[in-house]
Amino acid sequence: MLAQEVGQSIPADTPHAVSVSLPTWKSCVGYEEGEEWILKKMNNGYPRFFVDKCVTSFAATLIERHGTLDEWAILLPSHAVAVRCTSFFQRHLAALEPGQKTRIIDLLPRTNTQHGIDRGAMRVSPMLSAVIYPKRYSSVAKTFWQHTGEGVSSRRAELCHRAFNDGFLAPRTNDDQDENSQGHPASQKSIKGPRRYQKARATDGTEELERARSDPSPEEKRRNANDSLQFVEERYGRNLDLSRASQAKMAIRRRIAGALAADVDLSQMTDTIQLETGIRQISGFSEDDVYLYPSGMSSIFNTHRIMMVSRGEMKSICFGFPYIDTLKILEKWGPGCLFYGDGSAEDLDDLEKRCEQGERYLALFCEFPGNPLLKCPDLDRIRTLADRFDFAVVVDETIGNFLNIHVMPHADVVVSSLTKVFSGDSNVMGGSRYYNRLKKTMELEYEDNYWAEDALFMERNSRDFVSRIARINLNAEAICSTLKASKYGEHNVTYLLMKDVYYPKYSSTRPFYDRHRSPTGGYGGLLSVTFKTRPEAIAFYDALETAKGPSLGTNFTLSTQRKLTGDSSPYTLLAHYTELDWAAKYGVDPDLVRMSVGLEDTAELCSMIGRALTAVASVNEA
Repeated sequence: MLAQEVGQSIPADTPHAVSVSLPTWKSCVGYEEGEEWILKKMNNGYPRFFVDKCVTSFAATLIERHGTLDEWAILLPSHAVAVRCTSFFQRHLAALEPGQKTRIIDLLPRTNTQHGIDRGAMRVSPMLSAVIYPKRYSSVAKTFWQHTGEGVSSRRAELCHRAFNDGFLAPRTNDDQDENSQGHPASQKSIKGPRRYQKARATDGTEELERARSDPSPEEKRRNANDSLQFVEERYGRNLDLSRASQAKMAIRRRIAGALAADVDLSQMTDTIQLETGIRQISGFSEDDVYLYPSGMSSIFNTHRIMMVSRGEMKSICFGFPYIDTLKILEKWGPGCLFYGDGSAEDLDDLEKRCEQGERYLALFCEFPGNPLLKCPDLDRIRTLADRFDFAVVVDETIGNFLNIHVMPHADVVVSSLTKVFSGDSNVMGGSRYYNRLKKTMELEYEDNYWAEDALFMERNSRDFVSRIARINLNAEAICSTLKASKYGEHNVTYLLMKDVYYPKYSSTRPFYDRHRSPTGGYGGLLSVTFKTRPEAIAFYDALETAKGPSLGTNFTLSTQRKLTGDSSPYTLLAHYTELDWAAKYGVDPDLVRMSVGLEDTAELCSMIGRALTAVASVNEA
């Protein structure tokens, strides 16, 4: 896959893409510096760092009708999320003047005889909530949007914007209150699930219309509700069968649970389908222990939040150099965080000493392996310390993925960003000693905010997950071998081109990875490389014939610098541009290039890497 033009979506011309082309080192720096020449070319970006135009367009319409010139809106999937957002504003802007406060607008499906909708045939719940805030505090809204991952998806914003313009959605009124909600919006608490939770409310809007079809009301009401659903699907749903959303979510949860590996069409997805033996290998574990979220960071944010609700507010531990927003969540929500950026044995010694002296912690959060250095923590020792000193263990398996590694026996909660290789987002609860307490809290606190249309695309994209992982593992190992063998000659002396290649197979922490590697598992599709000089790193990145931009886990090879995530990119530059010295303290080179390997022909990938290395050698020969 050849590099694309600056600002073009990856893949090209793809609505709702989650990556954007930054094909040169200069374009990455320009993006971080906010230079106009590149920002004006940006069609999209990684959703938590670049608010999609579908979202900003709807926010502008809301402000035009319900706000002032000095205000802006952040769009969120439910009233409960909006309440958390306003609380975040209040904590950080306690001195807001009268008249400068935030406010919430809940948008609900409206009764409209033109569309054949009957209020008695459907229960009202918000399809979207907006927090209106003073525009000068946009940095606070940006922080909430980026760190929590709880903003609406572009597909949700696009559909709801059309419905709003057509009068199908409107702000909630007093008449819209659920008579049993005691003044709270009907969507405030919402549980997932096909079986024991199937009577709970969902907040993606389509569930409410879907329920109308089976409502035991008079025939006329049923007919009106069916007309309403058909209207929404045909006008707003881009011909997708939104009625399949619940089945799609069930299929995703079963794949994550390891109980469904086959490519099964949704028409065959029933509660009685014969499931395969779960590869999670936890007694009693099922898809009912899998909770879907609209983003990977939302999964981490809500795991931390629910831990605090369940166990009380205590400091957490961030162990190992993490993806940036995980650390920010632990620092900015709750009483703080103990950060061990090296994730070393000495760090565990220090933690043990602190616990022996009486310090108590909520949970330890770690990645397996970490991003971008691909180092693995000692999960066996962490589990021993957790059991001894009563703290929970949360493992992010995004980079390793559950086909390659088996970490659940050592974790109380496993989180994963499915937007990457799986192509969704979730947390998974294993059979730990906190299980009953956490399960009870989840039943009270969990909201299914996963937009129906996003779930349908995710389910479709994840059907060949198993076969893709095997090919990605093979390609990544081949590329690593090519990189590690690269040399150039000068004055009859041969030098290694690379400074370092970071990959679990070649890490000093490989024994920890192998201890939890599944029998058929490989070492994943993510690797990072560093060079001896910045000009070499620039030459390599610019010469790569891959897609280059944020995100990871695509079917094609992507390259990245460090502040972005995905494909190929100068990852440190993009993820830690304002804190390069801080990252360097933990061994993260400012010129590190990260690669997310795809499904291309192995020989062609290695040839492509070879051509980029030739560009590096030419720098030394100049």
